[in-house]
Amino acid sequence: MSHLPVIVGMGGVSPAGRTSGHHAFRRMIFDQLSPDEQQRTLLSLASLSGVAEQVADQQWRTPEGQLNTQALMARYQEQLLDQSLIRRIHPDWFDVQAHPATQALELKPGDQPLTFRLKRRQLPERLPLGWQVVPLSATEVEVQVNQPLKATLSLPREALVQAAGLLPTGFHPGAFYRSANHPRALQMAIFGASDLLGQSGLVWEDLAAQVKPDQIGVFASNSIGQLDQEGWGGLLQSPVTGKRTTSKQMPLGYAQMTADFINAYVLGNVGQSSGLLGACATFLYNLQAATNAIRSGRLRIALVGTADAPVTPEIIEGFRAMGALADDASLRALDGLESLSDQDYRRACRPFAHNCGFTIAESAQFVLLVDDRLAIEQGCQLLGAVPEVFANADGFKRSISAPGIGNYITLAKAAALGRSILGDRALQQRSFVHAHGTSTPKNRVTESHVLNQVAKAMGIPAWPVAAIKAYVGHSQGTAGGDQLMSALGTWATGWLPGITTATAFAEDIEASHLALSLEHQQLGQQTMDMALLNAKGFGGNNASALVLAPHVTEKMLTQRYGRQAMLRYQDQLAERVAASQAYDERALAGQFNLTYQFGEQVLEGEELIWQDQALKVPGYAQPISLDLNNPFSDMSESTE
Repeated sequence: MSHLPVIVGMGGVSPAGRTSGHHAFRRMIFDQLSPDEQQRTLLSLASLSGVAEQVADQQWRTPEGQLNTQALMARYQEQLLDQSLIRRIHPDWFDVQAHPATQALELKPGDQPLTFRLKRRQLPERLPLGWQVVPLSATEVEVQVNQPLKATLSLPREALVQAAGLLPTGFHPGAFYRSANHPRALQMAIFGASDLLGQSGLVWEDLAAQVKPDQIGVFASNSIGQLDQEGWGGLLQSPVTGKRTTSKQMPLGYAQMTADFINAYVLGNVGQSSGLLGACATFLYNLQAATNAIRSGRLRIALVGTADAPVTPEIIEGFRAMGALADDASLRALDGLESLSDQDYRRACRPFAHNCGFTIAESAQFVLLVDDRLAIEQGCQLLGAVPEVFANADGFKRSISAPGIGNYITLAKAAALGRSILGDRALQQRSFVHAHGTSTPKNRVTESHVLNQVAKAMGIPAWPVAAIKAYVGHSQGTAGGDQLMSALGTWATGWLPGITTATAFAEDIEASHLALSLEHQQLGQQTMDMALLNAKGFGGNNASALVLAPHVTEKMLTQRYGRQAMLRYQDQLAERVAASQAYDERALAGQFNLTYQFGEQVLEGEELIWQDQALKVPGYAQPISLDLNNPFSDMSESTE
């Protein structure tokens, strides 16, 4: 019997806002919300971005003084909407009018030596050949050079790519905890994991006490590592820019540091730690590992997620040089424009339409999985379930970045498993798919063919397709997490986001069995039984996940445990929901109390308590069993 991995918590932050409470999802379908839902979505953005903090009922502190809720909405609604989702890169990140660039020069002396002045402290420890130093004062010298001199000249230029999916302007995740010198992605990971714990309505210590310490796992990473100044970006730049290399840049640059931070500072986890990388499929790779561990019974709890912060000049230039990004020149040519407005930047990503490249983005997304028995016993919220994630490579390739056949395999297997669990009709009439949908001309052709071929083979007449990169951009390794959160949002609201940044779909896509839409589609909250998440990554990193709806998950648990167990479950569930709602109200008020336990409850080896068949770790409710069965009993001889 396999254990069903159940999603019992979700959290994070993306260009659409805070994940918990489905606030980020509602930002994507903002025009379809009721006035009350729109107000809560805006309040979530206001508290997240530092625009407002609640000081009393219906009273908010803002940069302009204290305002009531109605005045706050009237004053800041347009700003909050404009400063979320895909947009022109804000100076909070870097100045697109002064993109950092340098030019190498070789200066040659003329009839007279080259002469310039320096501070004494700027002199190199070892003078280059041909340098003569003349003291001018206690702090200044004159340098005369009679040999050719190599130099670099700073020549900031206008950025060639100016659109990105940025976290809401004004949101600084490191401002909510002691984040000195932490790379941005790791700050986002601390925020995202804390948001998940708050949304779950669970007390982590109580949940963890229900299992052995080694039955908990953290599966988290990102696709590129930390390449900003606080990570490997600064590490590589410092020697050539004259800056000092710090002791933190090397270790904090590793991609698996996402998991390391959560283990060490959020959960205090001593169970499994893993950080898998697979380009755009990174989130789904980590989800696959966690799913397999829970299904087998090796783990009972798993925190899964990724945090990517690739909106830096260097990474953008790298993707632009590949021809992968939608740069300004291509966007102007696409629409026949002489210049781009803010609204044009907003529409930079157009999956399955006429397009010119993807839009880079940042995001952090995390989910909490537990096995089905623990979910019932602890009264957890049932947000959905993940029976399996499939990953396949492309085989032999001409270009390492070109698409191949692996994605046909992953999506077909995910669809086939959904059919096996819930039947043909559920797959054909009550499923939807989240496309990778990068907005490149190559992707729109190849992925539409993958989706259409699977739909044909499985008898799906009109498969509803979402492509949310149109709103939040391509967050690299976290893209699958963005898709998962959107799928959960559809079951919470009944809406499937349309591709509203496009005006028509391209003629070269294959969509005879697809239901692509330029508008949001109202599907209903319990009309869709399953979702398929699709990832097509550079290098042949393909993955597809099957996700079951909350109502399907509940029916499956009722089938396994019976109605009496579910009645007992409902009694506990009310407590979890109340705690989750209380957390959301605090977050809406701007009260973010992130979980960050630096230097607390640190253990040394001498403190472990040893027994013949168990190892007791102080502070953890249950011991780690050392009474392990021999898995190769048929191959080994007894020594007794």
